[in-house]
Amino acid sequence: MRIAALYDIHGNLPALEAVLAQVEQTQVDLILVGGDVASGPMPSQTLDLLESLGDRVRFIRGNADRVLDFAGRDDATTVEPWIRSRLWVAKQLGDERLRFLAGLPVDAVLPVEGIGPVRFCHGSPGSDEETITGLTGAKRLARLLEGVEERVVCCGHTHVQFDRSVDETRIVNAGSVGAPYEARSGAYWLVAGPELAHRRTPYDLDEAVRRIRATEYPNKDRFAREIALEDPLRPERMTALIEGLPAPAPDPT
Repeated sequence: MRIAALYDIHGNLPALEAVLAQVEQTQVDLILVGGDVASGPMPSQTLDLLESLGDRVRFIRGNADRVLDFAGRDDATTVEPWIRSRLWVAKQLGDERLRFLAGLPVDAVLPVEGIGPVRFCHGSPGSDEETITGLTGAKRLARLLEGVEERVVCCGHTHVQFDRSVDETRIVNAGSVGAPYEARSGAYWLVAGPELAHRRTPYDLDEAVRRIRATEYPNKDRFAREIALEDPLRPERMTALIEGLPAPAPDPT
């Protein structure tokens, strides 16, 4: 198969719409949604659009899909802002969709044209949370890949694209459609087959910000600011933060 891997959409419907328009021109056989699909400003509309594509779409689970259920915590005014946002998303989705997201598989192994079997996961093989970055040390990476037979692993979770090889295993991060930590704004994704190709889709950020701020999403203003941010050191800073390393300083010139 030829596969479009769309990760970390985070309820950013305008970004998803732009990417799907390009996917239609790319002639893929399957859209692999790599987790963290709905937790954001337009959760139900995002799932509606993907589900309208029927069996052309396959889902795996992300950590933000799993943690949406806050059963028994009805009063969103008494908890932290990030929890209020999750509660709001959960209310929009309803119980049936929350069960669907929580019950998704963590990994999917799919045959890819020209490559062979590829393991798609959110954080790392077998985990929707443990992280792989472009700087993950060899010892820890060997532990995360232990028992993985596939020679190609596609992950997400960090919202930063990378492509690295360790021994005989190639690891690629598809990037984030809806909330990337990249040097340029846009929607980031991956095409698998017959090679692995990172993609970036520009879209109308002004219109996206308008649509996001028209929602009742508690974190809408911060989300809107984040998607419009351009910073040449942003991916390096995020990767350093995840790995607990000093972040690169801006060029004083």
